[in-house]
Order: sequence, then structure tokens, then C-alpha cells
Amino acid sequence: MSANLRKYLDPDVLARITRLDLRARVVVEGFISGMHASPFHGFSVEFASHREYVPGDDIKHIDWKVHARTDRYVIKQYEQETNLRATFVVDGSESMRYRPSRPGALSKFHYSSSLACALSLLLLRQQDAVSLALFDEELKTYLAPSSNPNQINNLVGAFAAFRGVRKTSLEGTLSQLAGKLSGRGLVCIISDLLVDAEGLARAIGRLRHDNHDIVVLHVMDDDELTFPFKDNIMFRGLEESSTLLARGRSVREGYLEEMREFTSLVKRQCLARGAYYKLISTSDHLDSALGTFLSGRRAAMRRGGK
Repeated sequence: MSANLRKYLDPDVLARITRLDLRARVVVEGFISGMHASPFHGFSVEFASHREYVPGDDIKHIDWKVHARTDRYVIKQYEQETNLRATFVVDGSESMRYRPSRPGALSKFHYSSSLACALSLLLLRQQDAVSLALFDEELKTYLAPSSNPNQINNLVGAFAAFRGVRKTSLEGTLSQLAGKLSGRGLVCIISDLLVDAEGLARAIGRLRHDNHDIVVLHVMDDDELTFPFKDNIMFRGLEESSTLLARGRSVREGYLEEMREFTSLVKRQCLARGAYYKLISTSDHLDSALGTFLSGRRAAMRRGGK
């Protein structure tokens, strides 16, 4: 990818693009331009059957296992899977509104909404269906699955209209959502996961019981992960009416240890329930986050997903 395109995947640069739809399209075009081929090459393709090899066929499609058993050359045939349904569950609670001090930076919510819209564009290009669930203390907005290209406009409108004003309640939201999901699909949770880890695990377990594949993108601000504060500073809880005046240097080590324990616990709970988990910083380029999603999807396919 050229340096000129690469820079537009930097969250601080993307923040200057105020329109969410344009920001998402810039991310997708930058991501695809960095690939030698489409990132979806073989992504939604299912094995269908065999046929006899004929001269001119690409030998890379020969099933060598069948040849070893039968001494016959046969070609794997594939069919395009067109009924993938992906639901993006995006946290819009107050804690997601944290915005770092560096000028023009994206909040966790704006980073997450950009990520969800970019991923939706990728899927819609494959004619797959996408839906959206926005929540804070409860499920506030739900868009039914659609593979219509105009679905991206519906997502952008939902993000623009959403006003999260409460705490995070992911377990309750996923329980509400489970009743709306018919058939097997992919559920991608995008949240800072400032929730009860055991409750999260129970909710994921229910979705896995219904045969949904789960990808968890744990979005945290870079400040939360690195704690760059040194001098006296007033910390204010975004979801709690509490404040703390402390000297950054004196609490940094203890804070970072707590953060490591928290993220490790969440990761263990997700993996134990069969979900694909990845911690993402808001300072990460968006192409990295999109690649993470594709990795999660491929991992689900290897486990027997669609």
C-alpha cells in the first residue's frame, strides 16, 4: 500500500473525515488496495463436490488425498455461500465516549462505529447480509439483516441518531438479541467490555448454544492501555458519578497490573466459550482491525462454521 493511502487508515487522520460513510469507504478502499487480491478470496466459499480432472484445469484444485486413495485425479468444485448473516453488536454506553487529549482523536464509540461500517461494506460487497444492534444499558437500536447495498446508509443513520447515556449491560443486551436472531450467523461484539466477565461468558455461551459464531473485538483507548498520565490529575468515572484526584506516576503501576488482569480474564472467558477474541487499541490502524475480523471469521470456518 502506498504511504499516501496508508495514512488514511490512521485513526487520528480518519478523525478529520467527519462523515461516517465516507470514513468507512476510505478504510475499505485502503484495506483492499493493500491486498494482492480481494481479502474475500475464498472467504465465503463452500466445498461442493468433485469432478474428474481435464487438461487445462488448474492443478492447485486437485484433491491429492483422493488421488492417494484412488489413484484418480479429481478437482474440488466450490459453490458461493450467499446467506452469511453478520450482526454487529456495538457498545454505545457512556464509557465508550471517552476521547483522549490528543487533538482530533476518535473516541472509542467513533472508532467502533467506523470499524462496524467498514466491515459491513466488505460483507455487503460479497452480497452477504448485515445487521446492527446498538446498546448501552439495554438494546436500543436493531436493524434487521439485509444484503441490500443501501443497508450501509441505514447503519450510518442509526449511528448518527444514537445517544448512549447509560452504563454497559452486555449480558442483557445479548439475551435480548438472541431472540431476534434466526438461523445460524456470525455475531461480532465491539465493546470496551467494562462489564461483569462471568455475565459476558454466560451470554456468549447462549449464542454459541444457538450455533452462532462469535467474534469479540475488545476496543480500548490507548490511554486506558498505556496510562500516559504523570502529574496530578482528576479522574472522573464516565459511568459512575465519582472522581479521584491522584498523581499519575504513583498509581500507574497498580493500574496497569489491574488492566492486564482485566483483559486476561475477559480473553479467557471468551475463548472458553468458543469465541474469537482480540484486544484492539484506538491507536491501531483500521486495516489491522479489519484483518482481525477476517481472521476470526476464518477461525470459525475451521471450527466447522459456514
